[in-house]
Amino acid sequence: MAASTGDTNNAQVRVRLTTRDTNLSLEESAPILIPTYFRRYTLSTLVNNLLKTERAVPLEFIINGTYLRTTLEEYLTNNGISTETTLTVEYVRARIPPQYVASFEHDDWVSDVDVLPGNSPRILSASYDGLLRVWNTSSQVLASSPGMSQGGHGSFVKSAKFASANQIVSGGFDRTLRLWKYTEEQDGFSANIAPQVELYGHKASVDSVCPHAASGRILSGSSDHSVGIWSTRKSDAPAAPEALVPRSKTKDGKRRKLNSEVSVTQRGPLALMQQHTGQVSGAIFDSNDPTVGYSTSWDQTVRTWDLVTASLVDTRTTSSALFCVEQMPSLHLIAAGSVSRVIKMVDPRVSAATVTAMTLKGHKNSVASLAQDPSNEYTIVSGSHDGTCRVWDVRSARQEKEGAVASSIYTLPRAGSKNGTASAVGDGVKVFAVCWDKDVGILSAGEDKTVQINRSDNQT
Repeated sequence: MAASTGDTNNAQVRVRLTTRDTNLSLEESAPILIPTYFRRYTLSTLVNNLLKTERAVPLEFIINGTYLRTTLEEYLTNNGISTETTLTVEYVRARIPPQYVASFEHDDWVSDVDVLPGNSPRILSASYDGLLRVWNTSSQVLASSPGMSQGGHGSFVKSAKFASANQIVSGGFDRTLRLWKYTEEQDGFSANIAPQVELYGHKASVDSVCPHAASGRILSGSSDHSVGIWSTRKSDAPAAPEALVPRSKTKDGKRRKLNSEVSVTQRGPLALMQQHTGQVSGAIFDSNDPTVGYSTSWDQTVRTWDLVTASLVDTRTTSSALFCVEQMPSLHLIAAGSVSRVIKMVDPRVSAATVTAMTLKGHKNSVASLAQDPSNEYTIVSGSHDGTCRVWDVRSARQEKEGAVASSIYTLPRAGSKNGTASAVGDGVKVFAVCWDKDVGILSAGEDKTVQINRSDNQT
């Protein structure tokens, strides 16, 4: 029978306390009797007393994939659970909801955002006006990339990342990747973004770039259905394919380079992998092994690549077009945002029995971008065309007919949306990109022409 609605002060339930945090593990794992009037705060006090911590650690509690937000008695009653049942209760470090901090205004849609960490973090944004910008955390623009005539992109920029402290890589609708040299003045208040190398090889928009600093390699995803492998060092890169370099014919029939008043080195790809049958929305390196890559595509697949031989290793087919990819390495999972409004947690290992190990549900439109919490292996943030970012904890999964399902723990609206809400389709406030930095916070970029920053008070 479910918990009684009588004298709750005397009612007790047997609880087994567990955690995946080795720093907070209890020596004894046997079930204990706890009054059913206990709620989060009293449970947190109890666990801290059992741990004998010098300084209390605020804790949250997960039961059957749901965060406890009521008393234990109310939870038991609402879920039809008897007090004679032994509850398995997982405790985790409590999180403070990320609060709005600032918005960095642009002249056009913002397609991507990245952070160069350090004592003075730098924020990189890519925009549909064709420019890259580097900002300090006080919302001052330190540098902007030059326009097309000075070696810049010939159309809007789709993706940009810091390849190192002094190099940026970007990809755009002009079908190119570009490497840029980034330098700062000693005073830290001005900087320069100068073109280094133009990379040709894709035959359609370059929608995703991912650099790996240690190996000097870049992965790209393109609307031409291919995944590209490139070098950040021009000395290692082959010549650019002549047919793809834009040139005009002179009166004598010779071809001459178009568009730029400055001379920029041109190079080609190390390899193009063309097994996808739809446009490639994302490509990333394995966090632990840079010779392995993963990609997602509108063809509904997550693919694993051997980057040494530029060959396809494995294909996992889902039920909808995939718009972005992120890895949760400690869990051996690939997160893929989809047009069907959910995030599919895919196990890429060949031995995996099922394709989708878990589904994250809650968005009201396509999921366009993902980023893992740099301080928590179980947490991820998503950006959606519904105009929100959502924070997820994959430990809070519950079992449904289709398997394990988790709901978001926080929803972050666009600061400029009316009354802090967005329409179901996110008109005017679509989020195109997210980034999570341990110092700066959660950064999101989108259709509202801003980079928005949200941060928890306990994030320093």
